[in-house]
Amino acid sequence: MADELRIDDSLSIPLAEIELRTSRSSGPGGQHANVTASRVEAVFDVAASRTLDEERRERLRARLGPVVTAVAQDARGQSRNRELALQRLARKIAAGLRVPRRRRATKPTRASRARRLDQKRRAGDRKRGRGKRWDDER
Repeated sequence: MADELRIDDSLSIPLAEIELRTSRSSGPGGQHANVTASRVEAVFDVAASRTLDEERRERLRARLGPVVTAVAQDARGQSRNRELALQRLARKIAAGLRVPRRRRATKPTRASRARRLDQKRRAGDRKRGRGKRWDDER
């Protein structure tokens, strides 16, 4: 496995900055699951990272907090869970670093305003037609 965790095209985090903790997995599995530490938790300390520049560090801290964690206990083996936890951590960090596009203010078109008013008029006519009818000839 590589010694870096690839986040996107412009960012890779060294695995030395990611702490990997193992523990016993929960759930069924019999005697083997009760003694093996197959659950893996990947922990990334945003504040202590030397890889991130200040802008990225602040964005991650604001969105995900000072520490980002990802857990995997899906597979039976620790090595597969390690890969899964690192993949999940990379996806979390990438999502936290994503810059949302700025919204461009728009106005409703003339046709859409006309459709809306026409729809409102029809709804009002429909409701008005539901009332009691009094005939002139009684």
